[in-house]
Amino acid sequence: MDLLQDAHTWEAVGLALLVIGLIVLKVPGMALRALDDRGHRIRAQLDEATKLRQEAEQLLADIKTQREQAERHAAEIVKLAHEEAERLAVDSKARLEEQIKRRGEMAERRIALAESQAAAEVKAAAADLAAQAAEAVLAARLAAAKSDPLVDAAVAKVATKLQ
Repeated sequence: MDLLQDAHTWEAVGLALLVIGLIVLKVPGMALRALDDRGHRIRAQLDEATKLRQEAEQLLADIKTQREQAERHAAEIVKLAHEEAERLAVDSKARLEEQIKRRGEMAERRIALAESQAAAEVKAAAADLAAQAAEAVLAARLAAAKSDPLVDAAVAKVATKLQ
């Protein structure tokens, strides 16, 4: 009976009853199921995180590819713009030279026309002056030689023809 009086015995009996009660109530199975469920949730979260990371890496790779394509496209646009600018500069220079050449030719034609007009005006003025001088000389001779109607008519005809 000493055994019934010992505290360690009652502690062992209480512990055994507790363990048996827990087994009867299926507490270890519930604990294992709860741990398994938590493990599955964690596994699902890890799988989802892995999937999201793979998607993010794929998006990053796509964005890098798009950026590289955009940079190449921009470089091509800049190259084409430089080529177009050079071509326009060459065209503009050629047009400017052609325009300068045409204006020079026009100026030369105007100068030649002005020279020919001036020469014609000088010739006309010289002819008028010669006619006036001839008329004055003839008039002076006729005045000195007395007036003759035939000579006067001839002088008048010459004067009208010279003008």
